[in-house]
Amino acid sequence: MDSIYPQYDVIVVGGGHAGSEAAGAAANMGAKTLLISMNLNSIAQMSCNPAMGGVAKGQLVREIDALGGLSGLVTDSSGVQFRMLNLSKGPAMWSPRAQSDRMLYATHMREHLENIPALTFRQDNVINILINENKEAYGVVTQTGQKIYAHTVVVTSGTFLNGLIHIGEQQYGGGRSGERSSKGITECLVDYGFEYGRLKTGTPPRLDGRSINYEKLEIQYGDEKPVPFSFMNDTVLEGKEQLTCWIGYTNNEVHEMLKTGFDRSPMFNGRIKSTGPRYCPSIEDKINRFADKDRHQLFLEPEGWNTHEMYLNGFSTSLPEDVQYKALRTIPGFESAVMIRPGYAIEYDFFPPHQIYRSMETKIISNLFFAGQINGTTGYEEAACQGLMAGINAANKVKGEEPLILKRSEAYIGVLIDDLVGKGTDEPYRMFTSRAEHRIVLRQDNADLRLTEIGYKIGLAKEDRYARLKKKVSELDSLNKLVNDYSVRADVINGYLTSVGTAPLKQTVKLVSVIGRPQVSLRGIINADADLNELVSQITESEVVIEQVEIQHKYAGYIEKEYEMVEEINRQENLRIPDKINYQGIKSLSSEGVAKLSKVKPETIGQASRISGVSPSDIAILMVYLKN
Repeated sequence: MDSIYPQYDVIVVGGGHAGSEAAGAAANMGAKTLLISMNLNSIAQMSCNPAMGGVAKGQLVREIDALGGLSGLVTDSSGVQFRMLNLSKGPAMWSPRAQSDRMLYATHMREHLENIPALTFRQDNVINILINENKEAYGVVTQTGQKIYAHTVVVTSGTFLNGLIHIGEQQYGGGRSGERSSKGITECLVDYGFEYGRLKTGTPPRLDGRSINYEKLEIQYGDEKPVPFSFMNDTVLEGKEQLTCWIGYTNNEVHEMLKTGFDRSPMFNGRIKSTGPRYCPSIEDKINRFADKDRHQLFLEPEGWNTHEMYLNGFSTSLPEDVQYKALRTIPGFESAVMIRPGYAIEYDFFPPHQIYRSMETKIISNLFFAGQINGTTGYEEAACQGLMAGINAANKVKGEEPLILKRSEAYIGVLIDDLVGKGTDEPYRMFTSRAEHRIVLRQDNADLRLTEIGYKIGLAKEDRYARLKKKVSELDSLNKLVNDYSVRADVINGYLTSVGTAPLKQTVKLVSVIGRPQVSLRGIINADADLNELVSQITESEVVIEQVEIQHKYAGYIEKEYEMVEEINRQENLRIPDKINYQGIKSLSSEGVAKLSKVKPETIGQASRISGVSPSDIAILMVYLKN
C-alpha cells in the first residue's frame, strides 16, 4: 500500500455532531480511529441554534447518553439554560432542552474526543473514497493527495457536499458561513450507482444583544431545578445562575417589509429548487404560507456566557441583507438592532436513505457508512444518534461482530433509522414524539434502563456508568416493593390530599392505590408521612428514582398494554427476509409492492410492513412465501 500513514480500523469523514459521535463511539470501543475534518477548530460546531434537545430531540440525546455517547455529557457542561418541555402533558411527552454556550460546546466535545487514546485527528478535505473491485471501501483520498487506508469509512458530511449559500440574489459555495464546501465525494459515489438529491436548510441573523430593548420582550426563565441530560450527572450549572431567553413577535408591518424582498428571494425566484425543512420554515415561507396570521413568535436566545451575540430563533431567512435589516428593525424591541451576521439558506447534496441498511452501512458499497444530514435529516440530535450507531457498527464490522440494530420498540433512535431506511425522505427529516408508536415506554426518563446494558455489552458504556445503572435498578426495585407493601393512614395524609384537591381517605389503604390519583405525587405523600419518609431515605436519596417509581405506578396499565403490543409486534418484526430474495418471482404481489420492496430491500417483515405502498395483502403473501 502506497501510504505514508498507518492503516486505521475506522476513518470518520467530517467533524460535526454525527462525526464526533461516530469517532467517539468507534474509538471508545477500541477501534483505531481517524477523524478527518476540514477545520479542527469547528468540531461539533453548532452551525444553527446553540441548543440541544427539545420535543423528541431530548429523548434522542438521553438515548445517546444511555448507550455511552457524548452529547449529553457535553450539553450538561456547556448549558446556559435548562428546561423540561411539555410538563403539562403525560411523561411520554416530557422532553429536556438546553440552551448551550456555542463555543463551550465545541471546546468540551473536542476535549472528550482528545482524551480517547484510540482516536487520532487530521485537518484535511476528503475528495474521494477508495473502493475496490469487490465494491468494498478501504480508505480515502485527501485534497493533499494522500491515500489513507482503513477497514471501514464513515461519511458524515453535513451540509458541506457541494454546499451553496444563498443571501438574496447573492450565492457562493460554502458548507456554512465562513467555511468552504466539499467537492468530490458526491461525484465518486454517483459513479458507483448511488442516487443523490439536494436539500435546503437555513439560519437566522445573529444580533448584538446590547442593541435590543428587552423591556418590549417577554422573559423566559430556565427551570428552577434544572434536570441534567446525562445519566452520569446529578446536577448542572455548578452554582451558576442560568441565562434568560426572550420572546418577541412579528407584526403586519414586519411582514409587509419582508414582502418587499420577495422578488429577490432565492426561494421565490427559482434560484433554490431543493426542499427545506417543513417544520422549521423560513420567515418568508411562514408569512407566505400562513397569510392569515398577523404575527409570528420569535425567541431571542443567548449564544453563550461570555458573548453579547444572540440567536433570533424563528427568523430564519435567505432574503436580501438590506430587507433582513429593515424588517428586523421593525420588530418591537429590535428598533436599534445591530446585525452581526445575516441569515442565509444553504443547499447541499444528500443520498436518499433507502440506500443504507439499518446498521448505517450502505447497500451498494460494503464497509462504507453514512450518518447525519447525508441521509436527509435535519438537526444536531438526529445527526448525532446516527453518527453514534454508524461508529458502533463500523467498530463491530472491524471486530467481525453482528451490527447493533435498535428496534422501534427499543428507542427513538430505532424509530428514526427505521423511518429513514423504510420510508425514505424527500425533505429534511425531523424527529417528533408522534413518529414513535411506543412512546409511552420510550420516555426520556428511562433511556438508561432501556439502553445502558446494551451499551455496556458492546463495550461503549463503561464500568462507572454500568455500576450507576445497577445502583439505580436496585433502588427502584426496593422502592417499588415499599410502595406496594406500605399502607397509608387517613389521619396522616388527608391534609396533603385535600391540599391538592383530591378526596380524603376514609380508612387506611395501600399506598399504591393512592398514587394513581392524577393530583397526587409520590414526593408529596412522602413529605406528609414521616414514617414513610424515613423508610424511603434508607432506600434512596435520588428524586429521579422517586419520580421513576411514581411514573411506573401511575401509568402501569398503559405501560403493561404497550409492552404486550410490543411483544406481539416483535414476533413479526424479527422474521428476517433473505438478502437475495427476488420479489418479481413472488406471484400475487402488487406491482407497487414489488417496486417498493425491490428498492428498499427490507431486512425483516416488520420493516417491510412500514414501507409506503406495500399493502397488508403484500405482507401476507410475502409471509406465506417465506414460510414455504
